[in-house]
Amino acid sequence: MDPRPSKTDPSHNVLHQQHTRLPLDVIFSPRSVAVVGASERPGSVGRTVLWNLISNPFGGTVYPINPQRPNVLGIKAWPSLRSLPEPVDLAVIVTPAAVVPGIIRECAELGVRGAIIISAGFKETGAEGARLEREILEVAQAARIRIIGPNCLGVIRPTSGFNATFAGAMARPGNVAFISQSGALLTAILDWSLREAVGFSAFVSVGSMLDVGWGDLIDYLADDPMTRSILLYMESIGDARAFLSAAREVALTKPIIVIKAGRTAQAAQAAASHTGTLTGSDEVLSAAFRRTGVLRVDSIADLFYMAETLARQPRPAGRRLTILTNAGGPGVLATDALVAGGGEVAALTEDTRRALDGFLPPQWSHGNPVDILGDADPERYAKALEVTGKDANSDGLLVILTPQDMTEPTQTADRLKPYAKLHGKPVLASWMGGSEVAAGERILNDAGIPTFGYPDTAARIFNYMWRYTYNLAGLYETPTLAEEHAEARDEARRQIDEVRAAGRSLLTEYESKKLLAAYGIPTVETRLAHTEDEAVTEAASLGYPVVVKLHSRTVTHKTDVGGVRLNLPDADAVRAAFRGIRERLAELGQAEAFEGVTVQPMVKLDGYELIVGSGLDAQFGPVLLFGAGGILVEVFKDRALGLPPLNTTLARRMMEQTRIHQALRGVRGRPPVDLAALERLMVRFSRLVVEQRFVKEIDINPLLASPERLLALDARVVLHPPTVAEADLPRLAIEPYPQQYVAPYRMTSGEEVLLRPIRPEDEPRMGEFHRTLSEHTVFLRYAGLLHVNTRVAHERLARICFNDYARELALVAERKDGSLLGVGRLTRLRGTQDAEFAILISDIAQKQGLGTELLRRLVDVGRDWGMQRIVADILAGNRAMQTISRKLGFSILPHEELAPDMVKAVKVL
Repeated sequence: MDPRPSKTDPSHNVLHQQHTRLPLDVIFSPRSVAVVGASERPGSVGRTVLWNLISNPFGGTVYPINPQRPNVLGIKAWPSLRSLPEPVDLAVIVTPAAVVPGIIRECAELGVRGAIIISAGFKETGAEGARLEREILEVAQAARIRIIGPNCLGVIRPTSGFNATFAGAMARPGNVAFISQSGALLTAILDWSLREAVGFSAFVSVGSMLDVGWGDLIDYLADDPMTRSILLYMESIGDARAFLSAAREVALTKPIIVIKAGRTAQAAQAAASHTGTLTGSDEVLSAAFRRTGVLRVDSIADLFYMAETLARQPRPAGRRLTILTNAGGPGVLATDALVAGGGEVAALTEDTRRALDGFLPPQWSHGNPVDILGDADPERYAKALEVTGKDANSDGLLVILTPQDMTEPTQTADRLKPYAKLHGKPVLASWMGGSEVAAGERILNDAGIPTFGYPDTAARIFNYMWRYTYNLAGLYETPTLAEEHAEARDEARRQIDEVRAAGRSLLTEYESKKLLAAYGIPTVETRLAHTEDEAVTEAASLGYPVVVKLHSRTVTHKTDVGGVRLNLPDADAVRAAFRGIRERLAELGQAEAFEGVTVQPMVKLDGYELIVGSGLDAQFGPVLLFGAGGILVEVFKDRALGLPPLNTTLARRMMEQTRIHQALRGVRGRPPVDLAALERLMVRFSRLVVEQRFVKEIDINPLLASPERLLALDARVVLHPPTVAEADLPRLAIEPYPQQYVAPYRMTSGEEVLLRPIRPEDEPRMGEFHRTLSEHTVFLRYAGLLHVNTRVAHERLARICFNDYARELALVAERKDGSLLGVGRLTRLRGTQDAEFAILISDIAQKQGLGTELLRRLVDVGRDWGMQRIVADILAGNRAMQTISRKLGFSILPHEELAPDMVKAVKVL
């Protein structure tokens, strides 16, 4: 039977949607535009928008909508969208806010797919404006209308001539996309760009981001061939998960550079835990940027400096900079800025020193900065740059020139042109001065060497560059596989359910440590005592000295109420501590909070006190914290924040953000802490936070870290109130490991394998898997041959193994010995409701039902994602894959876009 549908089948049109415009195409490249609210009134927004559209031809039709006039600006006007002779792609709306919902409803009825709402008067004005936004969004989502705005400047597409804004001019074409939440800033940047001859591929004012947000725009611009870098002026994050997911995917291929205005309020104003008082939203945002490879800068100038520099020069491999100068002072200024920003002055190798000695005057600095003296001519500059550029200790170079009497700025710049691309290291320049150096600056810029008026600015830009490299490297650095505790999740959930069933949200210290122990986090032995005699008995059993602490289900911080007594040497001291804690609570009017004490051995604090914690952020949900701990944690504030889930690489990156990390590596003759064990502990802690969603705040403080051990001395856990349902819990900003897709499968050979989502730690296994493949299998999968060295390259395997589970999921078939027999991948296609599958089975496991089972499970994933279709491009000669696809209800269609030797598999869900 032919599984292909007939043309009368209602799914036929859906099946044949092999090439459709992306939803945002109607906003960036519409074929027809209606200006709703077009006006003749001088100075009005409606007049300016219409004029910008018709005076910058973009190849589409423009329809003014004005029920009061027969024409506007000499163009026939129409009373409404409904009266137009044809449906339009885009409606640009400049009417009063109150009538906008009716216009969007009209768009829905007529099939208009895009709208730019320039009008103000929405949620920024109060409750009534917010109600209007909700009404608009409800209609738009039902009709799949994409909306930019409201309260925005509009959209400019300089490369096509499309200008749907009320800006006073048209931007120049270029390769930088600039997106801003501030329309006023956008107009200022536009004015500046025209003066400085800076061009843009897109110029977007997003306004309130009612619908289209940062993630949508990043995804769209990722596929835009005219865009090489994406700049964002951000006032609020909007949909945090969509932003992070899009940014993580795109940042490796196109730089995403952000300036975030303002500092938001603390995520929890009166948080009960240390962590809650430390996690401010702006710090969390910076951590999120690091996690996704986004570069954050601090000024508008740096935003454009970085776009220009990354477009012209390679990223440095590290933070070491060589500074070449003809004057000492500017070199010192550059050094100060470099070191203050975390960079390092490169140490010259002996070979480099000897080479420089060979042609520099004896008075040269003999170190870095390399001062080649004020009489340096173009040839001396060129030789010095060539020699220092070869130094293995250097990751980048900064060339500084000050215009002295004997200096030749223009000729020197011309002589340096051959070194614009120097051994994969960035070369920056600071030609200090005014008109005398202007010609040299132009020569350098034209050659691809970015120039800066001041050397400290150049050093700051270099610091941004190496940080960008550092962030990107963290995305795809293969982590060490941390051991798993499969039983931890259920045991911990039982403990939490018991506390919630009792109507409580605060765990006692004893309960908190049991929770940590379930995840394999070592804790100091803790025993409960409800009477003095019990406390003495437990102390004797543990051995003196001991620690006695308050046991209470209501007191938040024990030290604040005198509830911790240390180094108790005997039974009398234990009895005194028991009575003292009880009496102190009575003095504070909290006698009912005393429920006994816990007794613990007195651990010798021969190590470092750390804090590991988690709290909630209003925008990003659960956030992790690592840093120096102890009772002065809020005073020293040596901490780093990160987003769960973690792997060992991400855990190490968090530690590296802190000052105490240097001490943990060993200092002043002290041996280092076992950092690998600390990484694994943080991964387990992260799993606790991800899997136990009812945990609102959790602290381990202090976590004792010494060369011999890691030990949680104190712990505190706060749950969400018992009235909060699981469906109402805050979402994780980053999709965690999808445990629900882990399940065994028995192949027709009888061998049982585990089908599970891929992990970053699988990279070595994936490399071995690709080495087992025959050339024939490789050809059928990739429609071409891939040399084995290409197949197992780190950059390629990292992309295969590092999945953003919100938009891509690969299932691997794992044997009991850990080797892999197959992989099936499902990837959302950006801007569509389609997902694409791909399957690759090892030669020794083919024809055993594994490919069919992988595809069946991928179809289930697609349904869970809410996809409309699942598709694949298959070689016409790959009969086995076509047979599997047909078996699972796919239609095999001729491929209209690729070569005739390809077919397309399509399944409508």
